[in-house]
Amino acid sequence: MATNEINTRANEFESTIGGVTVHGKAHSLSAWFVLALRLMMGYAFLYSGWTKITAAEPFSATGYLMNAVPAESPLLGLFHWMGSTPWFADFLSVAVPWGELLIGLALLAGILTRLAAFFGAFMMLMFYFSNWDVAHGFINGDFAYMLVFLAVAAFGAGRILGLDAIVEQYDLGGETLVEKYPKLRYVLG
Repeated sequence: MATNEINTRANEFESTIGGVTVHGKAHSLSAWFVLALRLMMGYAFLYSGWTKITAAEPFSATGYLMNAVPAESPLLGLFHWMGSTPWFADFLSVAVPWGELLIGLALLAGILTRLAAFFGAFMMLMFYFSNWDVAHGFINGDFAYMLVFLAVAAFGAGRILGLDAIVEQYDLGGETLVEKYPKLRYVLG
């Protein structure tokens, strides 16, 4: 393509799932919004993890799992099992704050973005069920944040002013890292 030609498909995307194909065209400003979503969720998770790790009282998942989950939650039994199983509650008491911190750092730096967004979406799904409240319908903040994480992953937000853009193009003797190891595209980007 000559340098004065415009690539009209640069902001276009298409996907087929179950025989249904959707096609869209993003505005050129979309990259900035995807970046903003990545940074917003990165900061929110970094802050949440940091405040739990540095709190005067150590974070404990047990009290929340045993006392704060509404009785209407479809996963109440699972949360009570997690809270009443000492080794699992101890694991969660470390995994939740450190997971939030690491997810936040990864998103802010734009490294391992899809992996971080996947785990962020999983945490938001668990928060959705543990904060179960459908008084205003099935969509709440936890559900919305889960979708934000999935959008960050789907749009490869780590490639937008992130380290994933550099890591993916790392030269391994004539091949980029993701050309040599294509499955890395599932965790990078």
